[in-house]
Amino acid sequence: MARTLTPRRAGFRPSAGRQHHAGPLTYVLLTVAAVVSLFPLYWNVVAASHTGERVVEAPAPLLPGNQLLDNLEFAWNQVDMGEALVNTTVVASLVALSTVLFSTLAGFAFAKLPFRGRGMLLSLVVATMTVPPQLSVIPLYQIITDLGWFDQLQSVVLPSLVAAFGVFFMRQFLVEALPMELVEAARMDGAHSLRIIWHVVFPVARPAMAVLGMLVFVQAWNDFFWPFIALTPDGNPTLQVALAGLGAGNHSVDQAVVLTGALISTVPLLLVFALLGKHIVGGITAGAVKS
Repeated sequence: MARTLTPRRAGFRPSAGRQHHAGPLTYVLLTVAAVVSLFPLYWNVVAASHTGERVVEAPAPLLPGNQLLDNLEFAWNQVDMGEALVNTTVVASLVALSTVLFSTLAGFAFAKLPFRGRGMLLSLVVATMTVPPQLSVIPLYQIITDLGWFDQLQSVVLPSLVAAFGVFFMRQFLVEALPMELVEAARMDGAHSLRIIWHVVFPVARPAMAVLGMLVFVQAWNDFFWPFIALTPDGNPTLQVALAGLGAGNHSVDQAVVLTGALISTVPLLLVFALLGKHIVGGITAGAVKS
């Protein structure tokens, strides 16, 4: 008569299949991490609700004041914050869309299309990530000046249409997530390259595209170095360029007004993540599951 193997004798752990619950220490650590992460945003709101003199006093205020609406109105009107907000939205959206599109196409080529010199070309693309962006400032400035693009939004958008990090990121994702059998099956069905990209590559790469788009959007939204050189606060500024001229007075800078402007520039990012964060996190989870 055959013996029935118990889970332990069969090589299974007794705890397999059980749902593990977080202990009290886990909740304490998560609460501490959340408080530490949210405190800078909270203090930004507190500082924006006080006067400039109170913000620089010691000890710093920890409770909200009654100057928030006045500071918001002053910051909004001093540097035309509305125009800067529209410009930043246009720039960040175009940069994110173009980077995701071109990086996905290039990542698919490096991951699944055999061609001569693929490894060397990928190494060159990755090597460009080690070049400091400061080295390209003078050539870029000369180019936009010759083209008459100084203080125009295209001078900020065009140099950022694609990023080496995005190409490498999408290539690494598609190497594991996109089976070559799907591409070959689509070709056997008579699909041309554009149809394969639209119906096969994009659906598979959607989780990584969402993550990359969010990362690039935030980076473009907060970018200051090159926009500060290519744009002017009185012309077509982005939010970060506008903040550079915010709060300036005759002899000093009103730190409360500056922090109010920083709060204005942060709120749209919080709204975007609040609306799309669930889909982005879901995309990351879906991309992490392997068959």
